Amino acid sequence: MSRLPVVFVSHGAPDALLKAPEAVACWRQIGRDLPRPSAILAVSAHWEARQPTASLSGAPETIHDFSGFSPALHAMQYLAPGAPALAERVVSLLSAAGNAAALHPTRGLDHGAWVPLSAMFPAADVPVTQLSLVRDAGPAAHVALGQALAPLRDEGVLIVATGSITHNFDWLDWQGAGDPAPQAEIFADWVAERAAAGDVAGLLGYRAAPHGAAAHPTEEHFLPFFVALGAAAGDRPVRHRPPFAYGGLAMDAYVWPAAGP
Repeated sequence: MSRLPVVFVSHGAPDALLKAPEAVACWRQIGRDLPRPSAILAVSAHWEARQPTASLSGAPETIHDFSGFSPALHAMQYLAPGAPALAERVVSLLSAAGNAAALHPTRGLDHGAWVPLSAMFPAADVPVTQLSLVRDAGPAAHVALGQALAPLRDEGVLIVATGSITHNFDWLDWQGAGDPAPQAEIFADWVAERAAAGDVAGLLGYRAAPHGAAAHPTEEHFLPFFVALGAAAGDRPVRHRPPFAYGGLAMDAYVWPAAGP
């Protein structure tokens, strides 16, 4: 099997499936364009643990980890089969790279995972497991996690990291009627320039970039991007640019194509 790409999507607010049709169309097209994986490893901003932890669940539940949104969103289910063997492989790779890692017996898919996967793989027929971020670990540690997981790309596994390129609630217009926040656009474009140049060191120092620290008052929504960056192993990405959600959430998605088999 050829090496699979790595995907990062900005998953937006939990109601993206209902209120961000351009982003959903983008995710759907990315899913169509990808080679069919044997399994998916999802890394979402919405699961942090003391050490990287993978789920052994054979039938991951759809976690509705939000409130105040439409009842239609709470009724949605994404009933993909689990991938416990992949979870064990993930822990093995991380352990071999010197990262203490753990398994969770039952953890399901939070909205950071199931919302974009619902569009990318709507039949829910590809086994999926989720891997946590590491609480209080920064971008460099998550690049290293991605590097340790890169061999999965040659094993038929699609790594899908989901978070947000910008995540400052003070930048949001919940009425959704205004133009994108200029500072959000500036930072999103800076990330795109550095990613296109393969400038990992620059991206690691993103907090010194224009509006970088403000774009992420806390880091968890940007850390999945760094996992993808590590797993990309030097590949250059294709940037997808759906419209901003609520004015301040950049909905950029990135696909790092393989450099070769």
